[in-house]
Amino acid sequence: MTTTQILIVEDEEALATLLEYNLAKENFEVSVASDGEEALLRIQESAPDLIILDWMLPSVSGIEICRRLRSKPETQNLPIIMLTARSEEADRIRGLDTGADDYLTKPFSTNELIARVRAVLRRIRPGLVEDKVIVGDIEVDRVSHRVIRGDKEIHLGPTEFRLLDHFIQHPGRVFSREQLLNAVWGTDVFVEVRTVDVHIGRLRKALNKYKQGDPIRTVRSAGYALETG
Repeated sequence: MTTTQILIVEDEEALATLLEYNLAKENFEVSVASDGEEALLRIQESAPDLIILDWMLPSVSGIEICRRLRSKPETQNLPIIMLTARSEEADRIRGLDTGADDYLTKPFSTNELIARVRAVLRRIRPGLVEDKVIVGDIEVDRVSHRVIRGDKEIHLGPTEFRLLDHFIQHPGRVFSREQLLNAVWGTDVFVEVRTVDVHIGRLRKALNKYKQGDPIRTVRSAGYALETG
């Protein structure tokens, strides 16, 4: 199963270290940013699967980060759990209204946070917690490496399978070519950006072999997305 990547954005070093340790123990891949600017750069370079975001941060606040992410097509569906010392209902509502998927008031137990993380992923990204995922009329079985569309089996090469697996984890979300390169080929491999277009073309051809329609949407100047309808 694909490792779930979590970005912790927290300026309290002791808390960030505690969260990183406990999440890594649960087999999540964890990175940490200590301020808002660093977080935005990391997300731009390679968006994680979920963000744990502190409200009060140096340089750019958690609320502002949330607002910016929700305003961009490529990050508007990125799951966000907000952490705050503010316990008033009005603050919680403000955080959720800005686009946070869940909200935890400090202090909290790491067990509760992990439970919230899993709940958000199950609700928003079922593809990250299941071996068999269905989006629209496409079914991906990671264990057998089979793809079914409608009642037809679709044969994909290894790279096309990884591309589809990545898309199906984030239905409707737009990915730039650079983000797809990092996610599918990895950051340690040099591959030209136009290679993405070649493999997207092959994936499209395979998925539309039986004239069921092209489920990959091209977003001008932004990248590609898997349609959910």
